[in-house]
Amino acid sequence: MIVTLTPNPSVDRTVSITDLQRGEVHRATATRIDPGGKGVNISRALTAHEARTLAVLPAGGPEGRLLADLLAEAGIAVNIVPIAGSIRSNLALVEPDGTTTKNTDPGPVLSVSELESLLAGAQATLAEHPSWMVGSGSLPPGVDDDLYAELVRRCREAGVRVAIDGSGPSLRHAVAAGPDLIKPNLEELEELVDRPLNTLSDVLTASVDLVTHGVTTVVVSLGRHGALLVTASETALAVAPVPSPQSTVGAGDALLAGYLYASGGGSTAVDALRTGVAWGAAAVSCPGSRMPTPADVAGIQVSLTRDPDLTLSLTS
Repeated sequence: MIVTLTPNPSVDRTVSITDLQRGEVHRATATRIDPGGKGVNISRALTAHEARTLAVLPAGGPEGRLLADLLAEAGIAVNIVPIAGSIRSNLALVEPDGTTTKNTDPGPVLSVSELESLLAGAQATLAEHPSWMVGSGSLPPGVDDDLYAELVRRCREAGVRVAIDGSGPSLRHAVAAGPDLIKPNLEELEELVDRPLNTLSDVLTASVDLVTHGVTTVVVSLGRHGALLVTASETALAVAPVPSPQSTVGAGDALLAGYLYASGGGSTAVDALRTGVAWGAAAVSCPGSRMPTPADVAGIQVSLTRDPDLTLSLTS
């Protein structure tokens, strides 16, 4: 089983438009509503592949009730911690070529007791020895930046592997605690190491430094350039072209879900990377933030190399 902790879940509305023009009236060509939040998306992708998962998350207000209904309709096992505030609602505008413009709300303020109940809900699952615990996504306003680091510490004490997909100070604190896996995108990695990373060589150097200082595995999602895996003994780059991109919303979450799915099933890190990139590419081929099914993934071709071109520019 893979447990996901999503401190700041959402209801995600995706609106397809023909061309984004600032200040103009846009008529939607399609709309959809999905349960959102990085950890929720990971559980959605795992459920679509009939993998055991449990999503731990807070929910309150009208949007929280809608989220609970959407998760139930999708057949996702959840541990919902009731909160007084209403969870956030996010909006994504998607153009025909897949270009996505996002508007994200900050989310509700959690009380001390609500936050502790959320952590306790995640910790309670550790007794079942899940293959992975995942702390993923932004933190609600006012929540201490140490939240994911505390999750790492609790998982380490229980002997459970923990993956973190966060950003900013919360990721920095988590890295210092020594997680088994982090999955930043390029922008998040640049923020973490506090310098621009213009080439694949720059990304590799930054990732090796993180591994040297206690992170077991680093998987960096690089958009159309694929994803780079770095461990103490392995380096690999996997790429999967997407001929007809639909939406990039949730693609990184699908990538991480695929990696954890394969890793939890006994695959090597390199094979798990291949699976993750296939799931991520399949997600880009899906509308809105729909997570890919096995049928979506089946047609994805992934190329993988252990000796990538380190001069590859990531700025063009």
